Parts: sequence; structure tokens; C-alpha cells
Amino acid sequence: MFSGSYSSADSSNRLPEAAQDTDSARVAQLSRREHFSPIASRLAEPTSHGHAPKMGLRRRWPRIFGVAAGSTASMVIVATAALAGPASASQPTVGLGTAASFAVLAGTTITNTGPTTISGSLGLSPGSSVTGFPPGTVTNGSQHITDAVALQAQADLKTAYDDAAGRTPATTVSADLGGQTLAPGVYTSASSLSLTGTVTLDAHNDPNAVFIFQAVSTLITASGSVIALTGGAQACNVFWQVGSSATLSTGSKFSGTILALTSVALDTGATVSGRVLTRNGAVTLDSNTITVPSCASAVSTGTTTVTTTASTPTTTPSSVAVPPSATGEPWSSSYYWVIVGAIGLAGFGLLGDVAYRRRKHAYTPTHRR
Repeated sequence: MFSGSYSSADSSNRLPEAAQDTDSARVAQLSRREHFSPIASRLAEPTSHGHAPKMGLRRRWPRIFGVAAGSTASMVIVATAALAGPASASQPTVGLGTAASFAVLAGTTITNTGPTTISGSLGLSPGSSVTGFPPGTVTNGSQHITDAVALQAQADLKTAYDDAAGRTPATTVSADLGGQTLAPGVYTSASSLSLTGTVTLDAHNDPNAVFIFQAVSTLITASGSVIALTGGAQACNVFWQVGSSATLSTGSKFSGTILALTSVALDTGATVSGRVLTRNGAVTLDSNTITVPSCASAVSTGTTTVTTTASTPTTTPSSVAVPPSATGEPWSSSYYWVIVGAIGLAGFGLLGDVAYRRRKHAYTPTHRR
């Protein structure tokens, strides 16, 4: 018997010697490549079919998509945070200085008709003409006509006016605010502002929320118009900066402090929970109620309006719907769905990366011996 012989059964499972030599040389070459470049050697390794896998776009797409989706999700989340930042960042209040104690402050004249009630101080500087008191009355304050107190109040009013006019970032709104529900922030118009019907200011349960409105020219409210405060909003934190003159028409229920450059006129029966302050012109009154508001640390989340029969705000139900996002329903907010979409993209990208890794392990080479 000669030891080099082998059976026919063995011959079917063995390669010719030339093929064995070729395969051995290839394994040695791959070992050298593995030492210097593991990635290159793995790309060149034969599969179970004897061919090197082609790592083309078709097999790399899960990983490519995973990286792209993850990057997109990160950018979306960052962009969402950036967009939400200004809306959630609270504006500081407008400092009024000594003008804060004045319900009415004018520059040239103050004229009243009828039983106007002013709760707070009344001031005039540099003018000296005040008429109509009585029948108008001033309570919870005093009159300062062309004195040092009124002069200082006018100086502080100018500072407050400039502060309100320069606040940013500002959201541009339509000329007529009627029918809108607005969150805290700064709002501006290209020219004038008007109000027909009801505008609701929703503080989203933050009693310190500040609303600032910038009117390049005039502010005019229609008869019977209402500024409704809800979600903890307070009249002491609402400011109306007016580039020229303001007019509150008959029966208007107004909330906030008017900072006018020129003049302010209140028609019959208009009421203000706030202040009427003008730098250079006159204030004209007609059977009005003006009450300097006080800021409370915590308030009811109901809607607050000013009535003509009381000197303090009263709470009545709101006819304007509060945004669902302010009532504990985050899924009603667009930001909520953007974030959910970003998380979904990230998850899909992760699945793609897992698929890539599984496909990669499926092509792990097995050398034939």
C-alpha cells in the first residue's frame, strides 16, 4: 500500500494540488492585507460563492440612510428649539419709573366731559390746562399739574416709550387684531393697529407674561371692542406703544398701558384697566373709567375684562378658545409633531444602521481548507 493514495470518496472533497497552492497563496496575501489594511482585506475576501462581495451603493444604503436620518433629526430638533426659544423666552416688563403711579399723564392739555372716574394720579407737563374735574374724580392718587413730579414722570415716560419701541424679536401682525388669540411676546404692525371685536391675550398660566404691541402710527379700537385676558395674563404687563395717536371708541373695554407719542382720546363709556400716557399731546376723556392695575403674583386663569360699573377687573367666561397647547394638550402644538417626527427619523436611521451591520456580518468570509 502506498501512503499517498486516497479513496474516490476523499477525492470528491479535495481540491487539485495546483488549486490548493493558489488558495494558500491567496490566504497568505489576505493575511498580509489584514495586517496593513483590515477594511481592504475584508472587501477582497471571498464569499461562500467564491467571489468578493461588492460593497456598492445598494448594500451601503442602509448605513448611508442611517447617518443622513440621524443628522437630519439632530438638525430638526435644534431648529425646533431655536424656533420655540423666542416664543417661550419671557420679555421683561417695561419699566415706567415714576410714571407707573399715573392713570392719566399728558403733555399739553387734559379735557374731560361727564362723570369720569380715575383711580390713580393725574398729571400734566409741560402744559397747564386741566378741565372737567369735577365732574370727573381722581381717587387713589393726586393731581400733579406742571410740577416736578409731573416733569419727572414725563422723563420716565420717554424712557419707557423708547424701551417698548425697541423691543425685539417682534412678530408682525395684521392691522386688525380682532378675533386673534396671542401668546406673550412682542407684536408689531407695518403702520397702524386696530381692534374690531375681541382680541384674547393668553399668558399660558404665567402671571409674569409680558405683551408689547408696537404701532408705527395710530391705534384705534372699534365701538364695543374688547381686550380679553386669559391664562393668568395681567393688565399691568400689557403695553401699547403708539407712534402717533390712540382712539378708544364708544364702549371699548381696553387693557394695558398706552404709551402714545402725541395724543389719546377716549370716547363715551370707554374703560381702561391700565394707563393713558402721552408724551407731547392731549388726553381727552368722556365719561370713562381708568384704573391703574396692580400686578399679582398668582391670578385666576379665567378671562378678565374691565366693566363700566366697577373700578376693578371682574372675571367672566371667555368666548374665545384658548389654544389646546395652553391647556395641557401638547399634541395640538406644531412643535410637538416636529419633535415626534424627528425622533421617528432617528429611530428609522438606527434601524437602517442595524440592517447594515447584519448584512455586513452575513458576508463574513469563511476560508475553505
